[in-house]
Amino acid sequence: MRLALARAALLRAVITYTICVAAVAGPAAADVSFSTKSDPRAVIDPEPGDLSDRLAGLLGDSPPEVTTARRANLFRALGVRRPAVVPPLKVEYTEAFIAGLPDIQGDAEWRCLTEALYFEARGEDVSGIFAVAEVILNRVDDARFPASVCGVVNQANPRGCQFSYKCDGIAEKVREPAAWSRVAKIAAVMVDGGERALTNGATYYHTKAVSPSWSRVFERTTTIGAHYFYARG
Repeated sequence: MRLALARAALLRAVITYTICVAAVAGPAAADVSFSTKSDPRAVIDPEPGDLSDRLAGLLGDSPPEVTTARRANLFRALGVRRPAVVPPLKVEYTEAFIAGLPDIQGDAEWRCLTEALYFEARGEDVSGIFAVAEVILNRVDDARFPASVCGVVNQANPRGCQFSYKCDGIAEKVREPAAWSRVAKIAAVMVDGGERALTNGATYYHTKAVSPSWSRVFERTTTIGAHYFYARG
């Protein structure tokens, strides 16, 4: 009975989402917003292979950039949990890739990541923004840090905040809508499973303008844009 109800819920979600897909496939795909508000009662665990078949049917022969954008939000739109076996979303670190993604409104985790990317890295190129997102998500996966994006972003330390913009005394106001839209797309891809191919597991970073004491102890994994990235053993 439970499985039958779950399949029925998924089928209703697929029908609803198919209508949305039709809109995304057109020339105005970049203007489409995906709603990530779903009924908790509809959240189910799909059977192995079931979601893959539905993904193939819904995405069809769409252009790669549209396919990636849809896949990044399909799990929330369908009201299903993202299976652990799904491989990371392939990312292209180009402005063209970002421009091809639709504008997105997401949940609290998405907003926390978007906010962090905006205030920490909006002036960086695409790779630089993705790299900062990787650090935040790497922390989420590390037992030494909070287990959510919002928890990581808002975490305090004995000296104040983990992220300087959270305690610099400056009101956190978004004054550059275009920059917000750009980092919001990157946040959506990463929250929904974007690959982490840039920082080699880094959980720390700092700008080239400073030299914190921990940077002489941790392993520097890479340099991207204005930031050095580090992993803690």
